[in-house]
Amino acid sequence: MYRTVKATSGRQIFQPLHTLRSAEKELLPGFHQFEWQPALKNVCSSWDLGIIDGLSGWTASVDDVPADTIARRFRYDVALVSALKDLEEDIMEGLRERGLDDSTCTSGFTVVVKESCDGMGDVSEKHGSGPAVPEKAVRFSFTIMSINIQAEGEEDAVTIFQEQKPNSELSCRPLCLMFVDESDHETLTAILGPVVAERKAMLESRLILSVGGLLRSFRFFFRGTGYDEKMVREMEGLEASGSTYVCTLCDSTRAEASQNMVLHSITRSHTENLERYEMWRTNPFSESTEELRDRVKGVSAKPFMETQPTLDALHCDIGNATE
Repeated sequence: MYRTVKATSGRQIFQPLHTLRSAEKELLPGFHQFEWQPALKNVCSSWDLGIIDGLSGWTASVDDVPADTIARRFRYDVALVSALKDLEEDIMEGLRERGLDDSTCTSGFTVVVKESCDGMGDVSEKHGSGPAVPEKAVRFSFTIMSINIQAEGEEDAVTIFQEQKPNSELSCRPLCLMFVDESDHETLTAILGPVVAERKAMLESRLILSVGGLLRSFRFFFRGTGYDEKMVREMEGLEASGSTYVCTLCDSTRAEASQNMVLHSITRSHTENLERYEMWRTNPFSESTEELRDRVKGVSAKPFMETQPTLDALHCDIGNATE
């Protein structure tokens, strides 16, 4: 029995089923060997893990899904390796186009990764007798935006790959799927906590991976710019969008924003939000709830993922209004 599979290159592979199975395995995270220097801290050392149960340890294969599963994900670094191997031809093509000798370009690669996370709405089973799971789902994914190389002796980095369609679902790679309401701060924190730990570990290390037949070293930079306002508030522990504090980047209240639409500046940082959460939790000055809330400016939960301060929804509106 013969079937086809369309690889990422778009080619039809027309082969017997067992050959297709191995072709598909190559496309899944966990197939390619790689190394981190120095080794990643707080991350499982086995690299061929396949899919992980999002909450409780590692599982051996894709198929043994327990009925009470709440999240499934790939290990972050394993998924990034798969994405880079996917772009192998583009990387080599980029080196050739820039006139760089690929045999000398073995280090100095930097990869910028855009992270996205959003609710998928109601996914409840309308009929049937599947396992009882929460009726909302959230998907965390990433896109490789660009790859640069700093050639030896050169001052400026050269871009060898730029994602042409950064918002397309073809370039967006799912990392974690979870049955959870995006407003459920505690469950989100529990599931994405290990993802945050892996991401932090990767920032302090270099990936050694064979690309184009030679071992090359890559550094990663993560930009959490694919979150909408609701998710940014969730990840930074801020009050929801109905809050008096309208902005995710500064401490402006509704009254202030309506009086002054121009003098806004980015004043929030992840670290500061953490400090404010501690203040909210401990209430060191024994203030009333209102006084305390005014002090922490709407930070009421522990922020767990650092978001890049880019333009938020409110400032976009202010910008449009000024135009």
